[in-house]
Formats: sequence, C-alpha cells, structure tokens
Amino acid sequence: MAKLVIVRHGQSQANRDNIFTGWTDVPLTEKGIEQGKMVGEELAKMGIQFDDAHTSYMSRAIKTMNIILDRVDQLYIPVHKTWRLNERHYGALSGLNKAKVKEEVGAEQLHRWRRGYSELPPKLKHRQHERRYDRLGVKMPYSESLAMTQKRLLPYWQDQIAPRLLDGKNQLIVAHGSSLRALIKYLDQIPDDQIDKVEVPNGKPIMYEFDPALNIVKKTFITMDGEENGNS
Repeated sequence: MAKLVIVRHGQSQANRDNIFTGWTDVPLTEKGIEQGKMVGEELAKMGIQFDDAHTSYMSRAIKTMNIILDRVDQLYIPVHKTWRLNERHYGALSGLNKAKVKEEVGAEQLHRWRRGYSELPPKLKHRQHERRYDRLGVKMPYSESLAMTQKRLLPYWQDQIAPRLLDGKNQLIVAHGSSLRALIKYLDQIPDDQIDKVEVPNGKPIMYEFDPALNIVKKTFITMDGEENGNS
C-alpha cells in the first residue's frame, strides 16, 4: 500500500503572534524548528521511506520540509515545490492581528472567513507582485476562499501526487493549514458545511494509506511521544 504523509509546517512567528499571513513569508520560531525535528524523528522511528516530497513556495514550509527530511535521513529524495500548495491568500486581512479583527467584525464573521468553505476575506485593493510568482506567470490573488484554494491545489494533486501514489510510491507533503484542509476535504469527501470543524495543527502529521486503486484504507493521526494516538 502506498502511503501519504501530510504535515503542516512548524509554528511560525505569525502563528505565535496570532497574525494572518497567507502568501507572506514569515520565519519559523524556535518551537517551530523543534516541531519539525520531532516530526522527523517520529517518522524515522516508523521507518517510512519516501520517494518524493512536495511543498509550497513559502519558506516556513520549505524549512520544515528540510528539517523533517534531515531527521529521516532522506534529504536526497526529489523535492517538488509548487505555488499550488501555498497557504490560502487572506487578502486585506494579511498582516492583521486575528484578535483585533475579531473585535472589529465579531467572532461569527471571523470564523466564516477563517474556517468557511466559500467565504471570501476582504480583497486587496491592488494586486501584489513577487519575482517568485512573476517568473511563473502566476498572478497573486486579491483574496482566496478555501474553495478557491482547493481549486488551484487539485490539479497538482491529480497530475503530480496521485499518479505517484498509484505507482506505489510513498509521498510526503509539507504545506499549510488551509491548503491541507482543502486537500483533506477532497480526500475525506467532507461536505462544505462540515469543513469548518477540521483543524490541522502545526507539526502534527497525518498518514493516509491507499490501496492500488487509490481508495483510502486507513487514516492515522501520527503522534509524538506521550500523546494519544487516533485512527479512522
């Protein structure tokens, strides 16, 4: 059976400070670095050999990926970077403190922006530009809903990850809370009105095991030492 392990990057400074980030680059905290090490050490204990690794264009995910691969002694495997695995773009909310936004718009509206499927955060007035995306011909969004994030993620899943799993090759994805929620929604066939209940904590790996037809056989929430394990 082919295995897929998905991991949200370790804690970033924005996570620590309760700030919306989206496509903005922010560094990992010391805790975030340690989370990456712990994930790698746990995967090393499990003896999983990956054939490929996939991550976003954001440094917090790339660095977490490198830490994990170092700890499992698999830095040599191919690493594929794609903007399609980026965090969702939070538009005009980017850079704002979540608690202050909650004070301004209320808990219910904030929850819809953060956890809803089709709710679109306030848009930027002007499109941002960065060389990393301009060189690809990718236009940075003014804002993204989770539905929009899933739409731009799925072609990469279908073209680059699913075929490798069908070939029996184990895959590792290190990405972001929203992009992984979008993938989980697709894999687990979660209804639109239920996805707001799904959380993907920093540095908490999830492993899917697939049969040769890419049906999910088992889903495991991989735990660190001292944590309780959960399977479904």
